[in-house]
Amino acid sequence: MDSSIEPTRVSILGNEDIVVDYDLWGSYIINDLLTNVPSSSYVLITDTNLYDKYVPSFENAFFAITTERKVQSRLLKYQVPPGETSKSRATKTDIEDWLLSEERDPPCDTKSVIIALGGGVIGDMIGFVAATFKRGIRFVQVPTSLLAMVDSSIGGKTAIDTPAGKNLIGAFWQPNKIYIDLNFLNTLPKREFINGMAEVIKTAAIWNEKEFEYLEENASRVMAAIRNAPDTSGQRLSDVRSIIKKLVLGSVRVKAHVVSADEREGGLRNLLNFGHSIGHAFEGILTPQILHGECVSLGMVLEAALARHLGFLDGGAVARLAKCLSSYGLPVSAKDPTIRRRSANRKCTVNQLLSIMAVDKKNDGKKKRIVLLDSIGKTHEKKASVVSDRDIRVILSSGVLVNPLASSPSEVSCTPPGSKSISNRALVLAALGEGECRIKNLLHSDDTEVMLNALVKLKGASFAWEEGGKVLVVKGNGGRLEAHGDELYLGNAGTASRFLTTVVTLAASETKDFSVLTGNDRMKKRPVGPLVEALQENGAAVEYLESKGSLPLNIKAGQGMKGGDIDLAATISSQYVSSLLMCAPYANKDVTLRLVGGKPISQLYIDMTTAMMASFGLHVQKSSTEDHTYHIPRGRYKNPPEYVIESDASSATYPLAIAAINGTTCTVPNIGSSSLQGDARFAVEVLRPMGCKVEQTETSTTVTGPSKGTLKAIDEVDMEPMTDAFLTASVLAAVAQNGGDGKTTATTRIIGIANQRVKECNRIKAMKDELAKFGVTCRELPDGIEIDGRPYADLSKPVGGVHCYDDHRVAMSFSVLGTIAPGGTLIQERECVGKTWPGWWDTLRQPFGAQLDGVDLEAKTVSSDVQQRSNKSIIIIGMRGAGKTTTGRLAASVLGWQFLDLDEHLEETAKRTIPDIIKDSGWDGFRNQELALLKKSLHERPTGHVFACGGGIVELQEARQLLMDYHRANGLVILVERDIEDVIAFLQIDKTRPAYVDDMRDVWVRRKPWYLACSNYQFYSPKAPSTSTITPFNGLKRFLKTITGHNDPLETLKAKSESYFVSLTVADVAAAAPILEEVAVGSDAIELRVDLLEEPQGKGKSPSVDFVAQQVSILRATTSLPIIFTVRTQSQGGKMPDDAHQDIQNLLQLALRMGIEFLDLEISLPESILQKTSQSKGNTEIIASHHDPKGTLSWSNGSWVPHYNEALLYGDIIKLVGVANTQSDNLSLTQFRDWATSAHPSIPIIAINMGIEGQLSRIQNPFLTPVSHPSLPFKAAPGQLSAAEIRTALSLHGVLKPRSFYLFGKPIGQSKSPAMHNHFFRATGLPHKYHLYETLDAAVLEPLIRSSSFGGASVTIPLKIPIMDLLDEIDPAAQTIGAVNTVVVDRTRSSRTHTGKPCLIGYNTDWTGMRLVLSNAGATASPSTDRNSSSSSSSSSSALIIGAGGTARAALYSLHEMGFSPLLLLGRNREKLQVVKESFPPDYNISVVTRATEANAAPPPAVAIGTIPADKPMDGTMSSLLEVLLGRTKGGVLLEMAYKPAVTPLMQLAQGRGWTTVKGLEVLA
Repeated sequence: MDSSIEPTRVSILGNEDIVVDYDLWGSYIINDLLTNVPSSSYVLITDTNLYDKYVPSFENAFFAITTERKVQSRLLKYQVPPGETSKSRATKTDIEDWLLSEERDPPCDTKSVIIALGGGVIGDMIGFVAATFKRGIRFVQVPTSLLAMVDSSIGGKTAIDTPAGKNLIGAFWQPNKIYIDLNFLNTLPKREFINGMAEVIKTAAIWNEKEFEYLEENASRVMAAIRNAPDTSGQRLSDVRSIIKKLVLGSVRVKAHVVSADEREGGLRNLLNFGHSIGHAFEGILTPQILHGECVSLGMVLEAALARHLGFLDGGAVARLAKCLSSYGLPVSAKDPTIRRRSANRKCTVNQLLSIMAVDKKNDGKKKRIVLLDSIGKTHEKKASVVSDRDIRVILSSGVLVNPLASSPSEVSCTPPGSKSISNRALVLAALGEGECRIKNLLHSDDTEVMLNALVKLKGASFAWEEGGKVLVVKGNGGRLEAHGDELYLGNAGTASRFLTTVVTLAASETKDFSVLTGNDRMKKRPVGPLVEALQENGAAVEYLESKGSLPLNIKAGQGMKGGDIDLAATISSQYVSSLLMCAPYANKDVTLRLVGGKPISQLYIDMTTAMMASFGLHVQKSSTEDHTYHIPRGRYKNPPEYVIESDASSATYPLAIAAINGTTCTVPNIGSSSLQGDARFAVEVLRPMGCKVEQTETSTTVTGPSKGTLKAIDEVDMEPMTDAFLTASVLAAVAQNGGDGKTTATTRIIGIANQRVKECNRIKAMKDELAKFGVTCRELPDGIEIDGRPYADLSKPVGGVHCYDDHRVAMSFSVLGTIAPGGTLIQERECVGKTWPGWWDTLRQPFGAQLDGVDLEAKTVSSDVQQRSNKSIIIIGMRGAGKTTTGRLAASVLGWQFLDLDEHLEETAKRTIPDIIKDSGWDGFRNQELALLKKSLHERPTGHVFACGGGIVELQEARQLLMDYHRANGLVILVERDIEDVIAFLQIDKTRPAYVDDMRDVWVRRKPWYLACSNYQFYSPKAPSTSTITPFNGLKRFLKTITGHNDPLETLKAKSESYFVSLTVADVAAAAPILEEVAVGSDAIELRVDLLEEPQGKGKSPSVDFVAQQVSILRATTSLPIIFTVRTQSQGGKMPDDAHQDIQNLLQLALRMGIEFLDLEISLPESILQKTSQSKGNTEIIASHHDPKGTLSWSNGSWVPHYNEALLYGDIIKLVGVANTQSDNLSLTQFRDWATSAHPSIPIIAINMGIEGQLSRIQNPFLTPVSHPSLPFKAAPGQLSAAEIRTALSLHGVLKPRSFYLFGKPIGQSKSPAMHNHFFRATGLPHKYHLYETLDAAVLEPLIRSSSFGGASVTIPLKIPIMDLLDEIDPAAQTIGAVNTVVVDRTRSSRTHTGKPCLIGYNTDWTGMRLVLSNAGATASPSTDRNSSSSSSSSSSALIIGAGGTARAALYSLHEMGFSPLLLLGRNREKLQVVKESFPPDYNISVVTRATEANAAPPPAVAIGTIPADKPMDGTMSSLLEVLLGRTKGGVLLEMAYKPAVTPLMQLAQGRGWTTVKGLEVLA
């Protein structure tokens, strides 16, 4: 720095030891140290990230200056790995040993000085080294991060982390100097900079409102600078140098003052922990993905809300604090999308947070202490205040339990927040106006926050707060707005969305050509169509991006409004009218606005708008000759110096209703008869007729309720002028009684509220459904609702609480009912009241005295990693001939649903064939009938159905929109594909449908993009390789189970002690099909290396999406293992070009559309790809991977930590692959994996090293180790082993212990089981042996099965039943079957009868083998018949079982599980068959068949299982019965469980009648 300019010094503990300025690093610090902290040895310690950037230049300067000054001082240097993991006992020990080493020559002594260069981790740890080395030596802090500059470097707190927690071992040790060189901030990453701003804002919030105002005023300038790329030139912050210095100095001075007054945290220093009590709790759960400052930001907002809840802090101050934090890019809610994304949606339950808060050092024993604000810049006490867990729980919880008022004040005065309607209008008018306007009593809510943020982004106005956040100063830009380009996210703010739709059309194209308005899912369903149509007709370029008639909208800049005549339908929402009225003065010419379609809704709100426009200088003339017509002149608003917002009249209904329902008095002092708001009439027109005493002046309203329980029902009330208040009236009507006029009814009828169906939710239905939970009967009317009141004491307690539909008015209305309803009322979505009255729950607690309890609904919901299942009906689309009907029937069978072919159903309902329909009505007429039927089917059958659509359903735009809306609403639309040449071949012989007018290939090309857009999943029907034992059906079944969430392969893998996936290194799966079954043996999943695939016609090119879809389908039909879909780029060791981002994204999206079980996602890909993939992953599990084939990263120095943290954002599984140069690298990897597993035990990690030296890491990796196989062309990575090699190594090391397996029974001498099992053991590298143990006595097996070497057993006759008495547990299936054929050892559990022995469990696997073999052979139960359609499947679901022994019982169970019914049980001995039948539950629907009459009457079976011996001739009667039963079915499947002879008489009989036969040996395989 300029030697002539002295830097700023700040005093701490009586000395000016803090130096703040730019360009201190180097000569200034060296000279100051030599002068003021002299030593013969300076030790500079930093981390490896900073070392090369800052140490060499410092060393050169040090040598030059000491030489020039002739000072005998040396500079020693030491590096530590970066990151929190280095803040440990081990690192501290390493540093101390290094300091004491003779290699220092001489070693460091008590006069040495340590210089800590770095962020908080370096400062904390090195400070603790200094505090304990030689009983304490001098040290100097040189913080390089903003957070360290304003927080950790000042105050002398030093510490290291332990496994028990952060900063638990440390000391107070003050640095001799703190050099804060602001130039370091030029190189600080944006997120780290913002992280530090949290502490700057915190300091101002507790200490100095002027500093806080300075932060507010300069947010945009500071953020603009921060967004510049970090650099070393100093240019990044050049425009805000003085601002940054002022902000940092402000924080530093406060902290120095506090530390000087209270060095050891006696009380005052606790104030610096504002936001930290709750923030640290979040940090304890969300670290390291969420940074300290981000967590403190969450904590500040919640602790401010807590102060508001306790009555200390004004609600405006909470909103102001949140606004300031968000303006610096900090999160203000744990539900912030960025927080959710970065933390991988990790849950923070209230109990977890309170548990972490319980160990806060500020606490007084079990009493929690939290810093509470009294106002911005001032705390409630000069120390942390004691707060009860009950109050903290309310603030932290997503739900709130409102208990009935035990006793409430007889008189309450309550001032609601400013009107939402008036606030939003005032913000728009002031922004469009010219000059400055001071807006008072502005509503501080989510809605107005959305509006403020949008107007700022559109550069429509600038805003500043005054008087502690009670006054908003708006400087309007006179209607000169600029398009934003990026999305303007409006949440669920309906008013803001409608107003801004027109406002944004006024934006000019300065740097961006368009703006996008979007919102949450509910907002995307709320109508805005009439307004958009009016704007489009008037010249505005507004385009729907998703569903027609709703957000999101793309609005082109520079179009504006032409003006002139505008017709607008205003029967749905008056906000459309107000939106056009307010912006009309900025049209190109005067506007005449005609409201058409009938009487406008909510006329009073239209009147409010025109009255407010007059206050801002523009007068609207209502036509005297035309109804509902307004003339608006061109002009500009002139902002009034001051505008006072009335309190919200809709919100005022809630405190008045509490008085009404509880028989007390409430006054709202600033809403009366002169109000602009229609809802001000609520007290007079609703409460007075219900029996309340109402006193209303022009400016105030007072309500006194009748005695509790005596509110009167109202026959009918038209609430059209005050529609939002109908919810309040409804909850009062729920407890209203007989009106006293002789009538017996207590029914209240509310009309005029039809528009409430299209608000934040369908409010009429919501009130009906939620009141029903209280036992209250309601009936919906076309424009209203009827409510039958009941005594309040008879109200039911709502099970599960009141669902609020994210609607503030639903929540507040039911909280009114909660003050009287017995047993307490749980209100879900507590925070939704923030839309209009963020402090509503505080108001309930304070003036009304309600007892509230927080309820953590998050803890009660299913965690995010559990698969979500849905019974929403499935739609299947695709070309005719692609296999939609076949796929649909199979899908319905798999899911147990009903199937409906819409083409067949259309023919059935129309009583004509489709060719006839087309002949009579034309193609357009047919398409419209097809669409109408689809709509009707979805309406009548919304769940539990599979619909197969006609191939041309996508030809209509309306149908395409319907399909897209359906899958966007979490429905499943499956595109069924098949090779187009196969489709053409099929259609050439199918004459049941009309021929295509166009060439079939042209039709396919035209429809393909429509099919893709209209579906969210696709299934490719493959031709299974002839060598495969798996069928396409099996692949379809896995596909369906995955996309519907019924399949959870990840949990299956987690349960295994070791698991492996084999990496396919083949160019074509079809060509490799003969070896796939062999290479998959011993693996738990199979990886498809997509980047290695090569199309026959595209050698050397990236594989196309269509080719890969075929490859996936073939693989899925060839193997039963879960598939891992991997596209490896060249820099990560693969073949895909690194810059082929679009190709990669297309392939990843294909994987998700095909319902792949696991998707490998390289975190080195662009964030846009990572985001899109993770957000659309459905039930696919993501393996977030990073490979370092060049070995640039080290497991020992923390350089892998950032990659691990990044992977946590996206992965259900983490995969990190490095390179080992020595065996010590494997040890370091193991330590890293242990750390990661302990930090995130629910996230599995695959961590391995490549190369020969890294093979040990592959052997030691327990979860999903990638393996090769000798039959594959090459290994996917250097050093890759086979699963057999790894298991052999584990066996040699004693990790995998040899076990003995057995076959028990007699006679078993000819059994092939030992040969089969031992071959498998050898092939997979398992050290086990399989033996025969022949006996008729189960008792002799007891010592054997309880021995430590026993691994398990197969059981055959005659021991299947006797062995059950020897086991600890019997599987439910085996209990039902009544026999055990498999004994499994569960070493994770202990035997209940044999101490110290593992648990033995008996299973019957015959039935699972039967089910698998039959499924692979294509045997499925037909889907259930749709009661309303005869076009559903008519094929049989009956099954035949031949025999009555133990195997027959397993067959009965298996076929029942497959959905077959009835089950025909055939045999010789009727009495024995009857015993078997009666041992099964009645729902098995078993019919005994021993007579010809029974065989003739039985439904034809689709499948049969033979379980009788085949070594003797078949009984003649049985043979005759079988001829009858088998002869009535064509294409059935017989499973013959008898092994000998190779072709049994039963098989010969079945084959002669066209049946497919399967040998029983397949069941063993």
